[in-house]
Amino acid sequence: MAAPNNATLGDGTQVCLMPGGVPVTIQNKTSWESVGCLEGFFCQHNTDDNLPQYCPPLPECQDLRLSGVQCTPQGTFEPVLCDAGWYCPNNGTQRIECPSGSYCPHGVASPIKCSIGSRCPAGSQRNMNFLPMGILLLVDIILITATVMEKLRSRYKKSNFHNKRVSSRKAVLATGAGRFRNRQYQEIDEGNNGFNDDVENEYQMEPAIRGPLRVKTGFEQLGAQEADFMLHEELANDAGGQKTDLHLFVQSLSKCLGATKFGLTFEFQDLGFKPPKSNKKILDQVSGTIHAGSLWGVMGASGAGKSTFVNVLMGKTSHTGGITKVNGVAGNISKYKKIIGYVPQDDIVLPEMTVRENILHSARIRLPANWSNSEIEHHVDILVSCLQLSHVKDSLVGSPGAPVISGGQRKRVSIGMELAAAPMAVFLDEPTSGLDATAAASIMSTLKALSRLGMTIVTIIHQPRQEIFESLDSLVLLGQGRMIYCGPERGIQPHFQGLGFDFPDHTNPADVMGDIIAGEGRHYKPKGDASVQYLIDHWQRKQQDGSASENYAKTATISMGETNALSATIKQRGAPWFKQIYFCFQRSLVQQYRMKSSFYFELGVGAMAGFLIGLAELNQKGQNFRGIFNSPYDLLSTSIDYSSIPQMALLVGLAIGLTASAPGVKIFGEEKLVYWREAAAGHNRFAYYIGKVISTIPRMVLANFHFTTMFMLLSTPRIPYLSAFVANLLYFYCIYGLASIISMVTRREDGPLLAVMMSLIVGVLNGMSPSLKKVRSWHIIWIWRASPGTWLAEAYFTQNITPLKYLYQIDVAKTSVGYLLNMFGDDLLMLLAIGTIYRIVAFLGLRFMWRNKQR
Repeated sequence: MAAPNNATLGDGTQVCLMPGGVPVTIQNKTSWESVGCLEGFFCQHNTDDNLPQYCPPLPECQDLRLSGVQCTPQGTFEPVLCDAGWYCPNNGTQRIECPSGSYCPHGVASPIKCSIGSRCPAGSQRNMNFLPMGILLLVDIILITATVMEKLRSRYKKSNFHNKRVSSRKAVLATGAGRFRNRQYQEIDEGNNGFNDDVENEYQMEPAIRGPLRVKTGFEQLGAQEADFMLHEELANDAGGQKTDLHLFVQSLSKCLGATKFGLTFEFQDLGFKPPKSNKKILDQVSGTIHAGSLWGVMGASGAGKSTFVNVLMGKTSHTGGITKVNGVAGNISKYKKIIGYVPQDDIVLPEMTVRENILHSARIRLPANWSNSEIEHHVDILVSCLQLSHVKDSLVGSPGAPVISGGQRKRVSIGMELAAAPMAVFLDEPTSGLDATAAASIMSTLKALSRLGMTIVTIIHQPRQEIFESLDSLVLLGQGRMIYCGPERGIQPHFQGLGFDFPDHTNPADVMGDIIAGEGRHYKPKGDASVQYLIDHWQRKQQDGSASENYAKTATISMGETNALSATIKQRGAPWFKQIYFCFQRSLVQQYRMKSSFYFELGVGAMAGFLIGLAELNQKGQNFRGIFNSPYDLLSTSIDYSSIPQMALLVGLAIGLTASAPGVKIFGEEKLVYWREAAAGHNRFAYYIGKVISTIPRMVLANFHFTTMFMLLSTPRIPYLSAFVANLLYFYCIYGLASIISMVTRREDGPLLAVMMSLIVGVLNGMSPSLKKVRSWHIIWIWRASPGTWLAEAYFTQNITPLKYLYQIDVAKTSVGYLLNMFGDDLLMLLAIGTIYRIVAFLGLRFMWRNKQR
């Protein structure tokens, strides 16, 4: 407070001065109380130790004060608030302009030094710090420069690659004419996709031409062999020359498996499955054996139980009846999932990653823990070459809606992700679905080669071409959840012909067989029973009399040494959890880096939100609180303003919620299918989640940096920049955690909208209106305290009004609104705790919801 020098008349008579300076004399010193004090005057004897006291102001002045505006002093002796831009030392007897490099808000007795990087000319009343803005501009310039440089480098590589391909094409054309004249036909390797790679487009098609003299590479070398593949003989015959990719891949498998037998044998007896809330059995009395080192097809009409059979066989679904064995050992098949690969019908791959990166991540997670990174990369490079993906290994996979590689290549990537783990058995669901004839044949050729390596390959297949059908070694035919046939492919036609069905000439046997097991057998058997039930009963009789076993070989005996080796192999599989965290973190960072548009959009939204909120607070000039003056000047107080700071915190919370909620949903909401596939393959669920969570920290820091810098520059509140930055960052942390929960319980399409709605709810529950004092009287304050918005508002309230305790009764303000003061550290800890609790809940949802999809 500032007060003019005191003055009295020489005879000690009390004096009050009107604004115009006209003296009014009171009769004597002792009678003033009975006379009363005239409005607008001070009527107490004033000394240096006894400052003037308040008299009711004039009506015009009272109106101004109730509006929060100062008025002209009501008499010479009325204390006034030191003006903003000035400071009033020596008990308010001096009024000095605020010097350069400092700022002076209302009522200060000494100037406050501005922070480094601030612009504070003489007479400044707020601290405008430009240092964070300068750092922000530098960061943005670096980000933009890195993006532009990457685009230029990418264009240069494409141009260089294009020129090399054109040169190669000209060379081929120059020599191709002579070959044509000499009738030495030779097709360009499929790995090069003909001349299609010369065309700069995103749709690389599968090759459609196959010449008679084409040199086979990779798996095709082995797929062409009709004899059984014997690993030790192949390696023994190696003369020491340069090994092919196939030999190198086989050696890598041998090192990983520790044995020359790569496959698993599956036996099932009277297998049955009935859903928990259904009386109808989907599988019933299904018996047979699937041998290692062979390519099996599972066929049947829709609803025949094909998918259920495969899921039960590989341990994704627990059977409700019968016995299953792996290599002759009964028990829980799910314990073998580290050495069993599963390729779903839809190609679940990450579109932001390249072909090689998708396969490499699977290898790093699932190969033995004692393998070095160089060994893993060598294994992956060999596999990529064998799968004929070398020419696209650095291409992004893309999404089905925006493909970068062809459908066949995408399918081979999906298969490669399983082969990278060196499985002993691979199950595939409709691997040729959606592919053209050439791509489908290529995929089946790859699977055939895998079976010749000794792996067990089981694929669900629907209406195959004749060549694909004949490439299968054996078949399992199902109808109405029962077995119709289990045995070699070559025995299918004789089996059905023995039942009276005709196979017309020049027809695809697979089509005829498909019609028969689908209940359309009357077209091929005019007389007699042609129903599916008849087929089921016939096969059951064959099993009972033992004649069905003639259609497939007896199960090989598994030695105890091989069983122990298999158990040791399973124990060695998989990187330790802390390495998996790093791999998932690294992959997620790459994904976010590749999705630059989404990342920059979030930064832009954060900056724009901070600018708008700061603009809304601009007129306050940093003076966003008015309370009751400290005694004895409390009656001089203007109208109080306790709501501006909670209102500012509300706007901050809403802006952060709108900025962070949608990106927070996207982190997990669009990858649940990937998570389910990886969890089913044995990935550590906790490592996957923690890796993703840690990867969001740089994103949150940058988005918060843009928001807080713009907001603080314009609003200039009393809270320090670093304190606001930390509080806002922790609120970002809470919103990302809340969005994670939303992504677990909703569909991907609904997640962003619901996350925005929830962020608005927790933002509004910040104790502004209704106030915490009011809520406490309702006995439901725990609801508000469970919201991060309340703790953010309390942190802002503490840091903004505590510096004003020299001027205002801040304890009265605290009581009025219900916030606690001097608890800034606790407020930040609670924001951290709430954000962490949100993530724990999200992880539990990720872990325990949709559990059947994670098996």
